Amino acid sequence: MSSCNPSATPIDTKSNLGGSFGNSCDNPSLFRSLTGALQYLTFTRPHISYAVQQICLFMHTPMTDYMNALKRVLRYLRVPCDNIISWSSKRQATISRSSAEAEYRRVANVVSEACWLRNLLLELHHPLIKATVVYCDNISVIYLSANHIQHQRTKHVELDIHFIREKVALGHVRVLLVPSQYQIVDIFTKYIPFVQFTDFRDNLSICPPPALTVGVY
Repeated sequence: MSSCNPSATPIDTKSNLGGSFGNSCDNPSLFRSLTGALQYLTFTRPHISYAVQQICLFMHTPMTDYMNALKRVLRYLRVPCDNIISWSSKRQATISRSSAEAEYRRVANVVSEACWLRNLLLELHHPLIKATVVYCDNISVIYLSANHIQHQRTKHVELDIHFIREKVALGHVRVLLVPSQYQIVDIFTKYIPFVQFTDFRDNLSICPPPALTVGVY
């Protein structure tokens, strides 16, 4: 792959690996070895995480289509890129029954912290006049924060719902939607087109390494 043509993105937005029924891979051991190597590379190149994760789903039965997808990641890595970044993630402490419930619990935690800070400033005689803005990427959460009709599917987060609605009604908090063009986390979770991919990658605080490791001594 040292002389291959580079690729602009690590994954094809039009591909459907889950529905691929090609021939069996000629060298399954090589496929698994390369996939494992790419997994390690995601520590410093997190923007290829989703592409590598999709390939990892088929390590038990590698097909030619999956090998081609793997080669696309290698072709993408051929693009000159001396940027290295580090990042950390936090696992969700609880498992919710739906994504909306999970998002609502997170928003409730943020609102709780914001209210604590607002009360602190009030005690220090510097009260906030404007509402605290909380951003969320789930449209259902936005509706629930202002909708007074209790839905059966939200009974598991009933306390959180009443808490946030009360703060919204009092004007202490506003829950707004994050536009898709600002949802940088999408680079880790889904197929995204080239322009959006490069924009998110450039906004991941990527910077050149602080020191050279070749030819210094």
